Amino acid sequence: MNRPTRAPRAPTRPPLDLFDEAAPLPDGLVYQQDFLSIADEATLLRDIAALPFAAARYKDYTARRRVVSYGSRYDFGDNELLDAPPVPAFLLPLRERVAAWIDVAPGELADALVAEYPPGTPLGWHRDVPDFERVVGVSLAGSCRMRFRPWPLRASRRDGVFALTLEPRSAYVLQREIRWQWQHTVAPTRELRYSITFRTRSARGRAKRGES
Repeated sequence: MNRPTRAPRAPTRPPLDLFDEAAPLPDGLVYQQDFLSIADEATLLRDIAALPFAAARYKDYTARRRVVSYGSRYDFGDNELLDAPPVPAFLLPLRERVAAWIDVAPGELADALVAEYPPGTPLGWHRDVPDFERVVGVSLAGSCRMRFRPWPLRASRRDGVFALTLEPRSAYVLQREIRWQWQHTVAPTRELRYSITFRTRSARGRAKRGES
């Protein structure tokens, strides 16, 4: 008696590449290579080397990445947006360039986060807290692989997942659909990397800070 043959398993779909023209990309994701020059990057890295980095804390969890916050810092224990020093002078030229890129006044980018990723450092699946609206990230020194997935999760955890390599001196924007209906994660880095993230505040964030 012949055994019934098992149907062949469907091949696992690899993460979609950002530049695959057949890949439907979410609304609101923008990526630009060479957003900065090599000289711009070197100047920023020189100033970043002197920053007072501290390990990022998320309630009872301490991350491997180290951060410095400006404008505000988020307390994940109390879910509060707290005061932080203003954006320093060395970041103002970059903030002006980012503001022009996304067509907002520089003052709207009042919140900045500088993060250090030693080799092997990951960043887990998340969305930025709802106190912020548009998110712009600039990568320095090393590259990383950022992955995206729809949120809430679909029937298959791999359904719709795609990946984007963030090259040194590149920049990305998360807004609209990609900001609110997707999560993102960063795979463990292979080399030392820094990121500078600017954010505008959402209506919720402005209300919590007593802003109009």
